[in-house]
Amino acid sequence: MSQIETVRLHNGLEMPLEGFGVFQVRDKEECKRAVLDAIKAGYRLIDTAASYTNEDAVGEAVREAISEGICTREELFITSKMWVQDMENIDMARAAIDASIKKMGLEYIDLYLLHQAMKDYFSAWRAMEEAYEAGKLKAIGVSNFYPHVLTNFCETVKIRPMVNQVELHPYFTQEDALETMKYYDVVPEAWAPLGGGRYNPFENEMLKEIAVKHNKSVGQVILRWNVQRGVVVIPKSTHKERIIENVNIWDFALSEDEMKQISSLDQGYVGTAVKHFDPEFVRMCNQRKIHD
Repeated sequence: MSQIETVRLHNGLEMPLEGFGVFQVRDKEECKRAVLDAIKAGYRLIDTAASYTNEDAVGEAVREAISEGICTREELFITSKMWVQDMENIDMARAAIDASIKKMGLEYIDLYLLHQAMKDYFSAWRAMEEAYEAGKLKAIGVSNFYPHVLTNFCETVKIRPMVNQVELHPYFTQEDALETMKYYDVVPEAWAPLGGGRYNPFENEMLKEIAVKHNKSVGQVILRWNVQRGVVVIPKSTHKERIIENVNIWDFALSEDEMKQISSLDQGYVGTAVKHFDPEFVRMCNQRKIHD
């Protein structure tokens, strides 16, 4: 397997361009096994969140991988996110950061994100800035910040976010969002990089033709398309064969024409999996409790 490439964050930290996500992997043993399989397959970036309720399983897998000599802690890039429930004030945000570190049994988190631009996320960010300056968090960023929100945020805070994790795939390419991130030197990271189980890309004839040409799967082609745009991808799977397949995207490249063909699938906001502009979704996030 070719080595996963990295991207440099604006604080100088190197972040892998591909990682492993554990969204909706709620069974703790399954999550631990999948993360271990991913680390053994070569992944070094692991992405979780407080709202996924599996930070503890991720931490167990990380500690086991280190104890078995598969990797060192310094080689890993562990990401988690603060949920909306803990963004009411700075003290709650401070407690949430400490809780995530404790749940994973780690001394620090490599990247910590605000999960949504909701509640008092400016106060939550100040808590993250403090934790970053104290060394508890090696990098800080945001998630689901649309261009106008990210712009206002970057123009206001003391420390600009280093990463913005948003929905990015061929059916929702978000070119304007990428331009805004580039302007502020914020690295884009894709959740649902394969479409999140929507759109049926694996049956698309154009994608299948490109895949055959490169002797790759459609999934590998879609992931490659995003990393060639400078986007970090975090595909999720609990199947060892797919985990291995998804990481084998570093030994081929798509042509400029192929990149344009894939981008032509864009549906704009219609193609989103999550409607962040929907008041009902915002209310749901504000009301969802992940702990007492």
